[in-house]
Amino acid sequence: MFNQSRRNLARWFTLSMGSILVLFAGVIYQIEVQDKREAIDRLLLDKTRIIAASVHYDVRQHQTAIDLTNVPLLGSGSHPLAEDLIYVRWYNVQGRLVRFFGVAPAYQLNTPPGYQTIQPTDPLLQHHRWLRQITLPVGGRTGTLGYLQVATPLTETHNQLQELQLALTLAVPIALGFIGLTGWLLSGIAMQPIRRSYQQLQRFTADASHELRSPLSAILTNAQVGLMLASAEAQFQPPLENIVESAKSMGALVNNLLLLARHPGKLAPESLKLLTLNPFLAEIVAQFMELAAVQGVQLSYEPPEQAVQIWADPDLLRQVIENLLSNACKYTSTGGSVRLRLIPHPGWAVVQVTDTGIGIPETDLPYIFDRFYRVDTARSLDSGGFGLGLAIVQQIVQAHRGQIHVTSVVGQGSTFQVELPLKLPVS
Repeated sequence: MFNQSRRNLARWFTLSMGSILVLFAGVIYQIEVQDKREAIDRLLLDKTRIIAASVHYDVRQHQTAIDLTNVPLLGSGSHPLAEDLIYVRWYNVQGRLVRFFGVAPAYQLNTPPGYQTIQPTDPLLQHHRWLRQITLPVGGRTGTLGYLQVATPLTETHNQLQELQLALTLAVPIALGFIGLTGWLLSGIAMQPIRRSYQQLQRFTADASHELRSPLSAILTNAQVGLMLASAEAQFQPPLENIVESAKSMGALVNNLLLLARHPGKLAPESLKLLTLNPFLAEIVAQFMELAAVQGVQLSYEPPEQAVQIWADPDLLRQVIENLLSNACKYTSTGGSVRLRLIPHPGWAVVQVTDTGIGIPETDLPYIFDRFYRVDTARSLDSGGFGLGLAIVQQIVQAHRGQIHVTSVVGQGSTFQVELPLKLPVS
């Protein structure tokens, strides 16, 4: 139980801290992308403005002209373009191409002013996966003279972002591993006071239950002797019988509490035996035939053709089946039926106890395995018991690393299903 709680705490700690870590890594990546884009845009805008300074209006030709040969940013040499510029294009105010350097563009401007991140389709630019392009309106004394379009490659920036993405992709799982380990250690430390308190409570319950058995046995023995000695005295019979029944009831309660205290967790593999369920269940059903006949209930057993073997503690598993059959017979009216089925499944053995009894209200189903919980309707103290039977059943099933489920309809009956692993569990 404590290991399961520790795993749950570590799992939730890792999930919460991991979500924060992934969100933080995503924010870092987006901030880096934004910073690099803004840096590229500023540099691209500065270069474009310097180039735009060479734009002038040619009075003789009655059109704008641009001189790119003397722009310092473009460098010198046989090719006028600098290494960090892919192309420079000049469009007149009507959007028609006037002059360009680099790959041949469309002769009509088809992009709005501003920044665009584009993926080039020209075969000459295939080695550049992405380009950052600016289309800048250039104004003069007479208004807009034309549009200057400049592009720079994003290859280096893209590579840097890929390296950052790879670093984050590797760092996040490693950090999650450390977070999970830290969560496991911290949950273990946090669970220690609870573990010690629970162990003290378990020891107290076990010791108190053990010590109570002796005086209860003495009370029961003396009361039974008193009944025999006072057989002729009718006035002493009712109180002595009441003492005997109360002592038996208290003895059963002490035994149940002792059982709950002794088996709080998983059973050790060495305490389990290989048990063939087919004859084991048949023997238990045979013992309940007389009780079912007295109450007018038809009890049946449906075993499978093949033998079903599990690793279990026979005494504890017997208590599970006996408790379920006892409840089924107790809460099934005369003329009803109780059926015990053994169903083999891959990796599991399924034991079903189905009755046609009074059923359990839907509002009570989530609580019927709680200790001392009693369903109010038709399950009063007159029926006996202290509300520990199903709690013991669940604890024994879980101690075998199994599961128990219940379905019920009021007035139609209930089905309890116990699922037990076939393989020997590893501690």
